[in-house]
Amino acid sequence: MIQIIRADQRHFSDFGWLKTYWLFSFDTYHDPSNIHWGALRVFNDDVVGPKRGFPAHPHREMEIITVILSGEITHEDSAGNRAVVKADEVQRMSAGTGITHSEFNLADEPCHLYQIWIFPDERRLKPSYDQKSFAGVSRKNRLLPIASGQGHEGAVSFHTDAAIYLSDLDAGHSVDFKTDDSRRVFVYVTNGDIRINDERLATNDQARIALDGTIKIKAYEDASLILIDAPAR
Repeated sequence: MIQIIRADQRHFSDFGWLKTYWLFSFDTYHDPSNIHWGALRVFNDDVVGPKRGFPAHPHREMEIITVILSGEITHEDSAGNRAVVKADEVQRMSAGTGITHSEFNLADEPCHLYQIWIFPDERRLKPSYDQKSFAGVSRKNRLLPIASGQGHEGAVSFHTDAAIYLSDLDAGHSVDFKTDDSRRVFVYVTNGDIRINDERLATNDQARIALDGTIKIKAYEDASLILIDAPAR
């Protein structure tokens, strides 16, 4: 099964300083048929305005991964971590038994980011933090693991049997991803025009995939995408 959700079907909220697409139920948006996809609980496509951000707020029992597409965000948390996360960098915060953090764009330009929440495999973990840069690491015509609980070398670690990949595909090129019915795969097109098996997707379209076999992703034109592989729960 491949479910396609088009860009114009996403939930959009405009708070002035924050323009965001919530792909799953989040905050004031609640759809009982759209809570999660397997262990993937949240995928927010956010643009945070300059000199604005999210004040301190708590989290528990969640793996929170932030992928910066452009700009930068400054993170500070109750465990004593403070860091600037920039374009081509990935941050992971394991909320575990409880943590409070803030995220502010202190720069003069907007920050475009993906915020991803994944249920942990184990509860009551000690809160922890990880951050890595992928600047200069090629993801051309391949799936580059950027965050993983599966031991992928070089990826940001987290505590779920899941993985997050980025890919830049040249027109005419393809990548394959093997899966089975114990997994749930999520693909979001950052830009471009692709085909997933027999389904065609454009910029900001998403695919939610549950099948036993090989997923073939082919670019009709130059394209960028994010792929998340997670347990079915």
